[in-house]
Amino acid sequence: MNRILHVFCAAFLLFTLGLFQEIQAQTYDEKLYDAVQWRLVGPHRGGRSAAVSGVAGDRNTFYFGATGGGVWKTTDGGITWANVSDGFFGGSIGAVTVAHSDPNIIYVGGGEKTVRGNVSYGYGFWKSTDAGKTWEHLGMEETRFISRIRVHPTNPEIVYAAVLGDIFKPTTMRGVYKSTDGGKTWDRKLFVNEQSGAVDLILDPNNPEVMYASTWQLKRTPYSLESGGPGSKMFKSTDGGENWIEISRNPGLPAGTLGIMGITVSPLNSNRLWAIVENLDGGVFRSDDAGATWEKTNDDRNLRQRAWYYTRIYADTQDENTVYVMNVNYHKSTDGGKTFKGAAAPHGDHHDLWIDPSDNQRMIIADDGGAQVSFDGGASWSTYMNQPTAQFYRVTTDDHFPYRIYGAQQDNSTMRIAHRNDSYGITEDDWQVSAGSESGWLAVDPTDNDIVYGGNYGGLLQYLNHKTGARRNVNVYPDNPMGHGAEGMKYRFQWNFPIFFSPHDPKVLYTTSNHFHRSTNGGQSWETFSPDLTRNAREKLGPVGGSDNEGQYFRGILFHHFCCC
Repeated sequence: MNRILHVFCAAFLLFTLGLFQEIQAQTYDEKLYDAVQWRLVGPHRGGRSAAVSGVAGDRNTFYFGATGGGVWKTTDGGITWANVSDGFFGGSIGAVTVAHSDPNIIYVGGGEKTVRGNVSYGYGFWKSTDAGKTWEHLGMEETRFISRIRVHPTNPEIVYAAVLGDIFKPTTMRGVYKSTDGGKTWDRKLFVNEQSGAVDLILDPNNPEVMYASTWQLKRTPYSLESGGPGSKMFKSTDGGENWIEISRNPGLPAGTLGIMGITVSPLNSNRLWAIVENLDGGVFRSDDAGATWEKTNDDRNLRQRAWYYTRIYADTQDENTVYVMNVNYHKSTDGGKTFKGAAAPHGDHHDLWIDPSDNQRMIIADDGGAQVSFDGGASWSTYMNQPTAQFYRVTTDDHFPYRIYGAQQDNSTMRIAHRNDSYGITEDDWQVSAGSESGWLAVDPTDNDIVYGGNYGGLLQYLNHKTGARRNVNVYPDNPMGHGAEGMKYRFQWNFPIFFSPHDPKVLYTTSNHFHRSTNGGQSWETFSPDLTRNAREKLGPVGGSDNEGQYFRGILFHHFCCC
């Protein structure tokens, strides 16, 4: 078998090198590209956000940070949004905070806390002193992932940051940092170890000298997630962050290994704290003596599933018995955290929440669909169909005239968009849901551009005829691997496995798992024509960790392809 594999790979490599040399020999006049300009074709359908903030005293002004599109601002309560960071910075945003004492001052931290295997890091801190018109880079690029920024309520020059740090390697650039000169210089005030960063941070609204922080021991690789360990702790400071004491082993909190933790304090009662804790005996915990002792109030799995992606908790600003927890749904308790009722904003997978300090009906929420605003305590929300911040795994086009663009949006559908029309602009009338789902490649039939093949996690492969509406699954193998590690699978399909037509024969459709597969009849049957082309390292094929066995982090797969088959 090894000899066959070596021969197959050698032949494939020689063919690829020959094709690459042929492409290199071709030359183009680069002046042809001078007239080409970028233009937005949509969709105006929000992508993931992990950071939001409102402006106290300004009813209609809010901000959110996109995980791939910089910082956005609305001045009409979420009806329209405008990007305010373009030309200065962009990319992944982990924290956005407006100074309570001066709403013109905004601090932003790069790198989202929702640490997916394909997450993007940020480039440190940014500051605006004119409500987002211009920005100054404050450095600290090596922090990579900044999960919280808190500003002193009366002195906007005093700033605190929870820095998660580089999630892919050990580093000393993590912990709680403090600046007393508006972000020009930073001092690290809390550090646990090189593998554990600060993930949550809250100031007591009644006494900013008192603050609470949680650290998270985390290791992310392309194929695994390790959450928890000795570095996961909760801390308290009573002197403005200069000194910290650990409170995560105080009476009432769970024993054993701790993972990610969120913490909040009631603005109406400084003694009342809530924490949500990742642990075998985890859940929501409440303290009524400022963290000295704790009581578990709820252990519902709906509040703590997939902990690494959520684990955020927020005290209401008007009622000391009301508390919110973010997860697939967001959950609200009005009895001190004993019982929760789930609710949903226009999109699922909720990551952040800001509640107006003087009006608990006014709030903004962040989720996998962007940001939405509510003025009635969550009974209704603004739309996310006005934010061009979608994350697309990759794009392709067809040969139709005018040509159409295809892509798969994270936590949404695939999309086919006309690149132009005869009207004043491209709108929802020019968008169509295509084959497959959020994580898929799309391959357009070269002989009929209305036929599309799209993938999704779990090895799903789907046929769609846009003209007739016919849609059916044409999976290589009839298996649903969700929730299982890769070690027992016959075919290992990555979250974003390749699907493509042969450039030599338009009837031949290819896809890959840990093998190559092809079909000559539109996916009605498949031929596996290669051995296992991976190293099949069994020690790397177990459960991923973090309750995320969906194929996104499988190892021992074929992830890229060369169109030379």
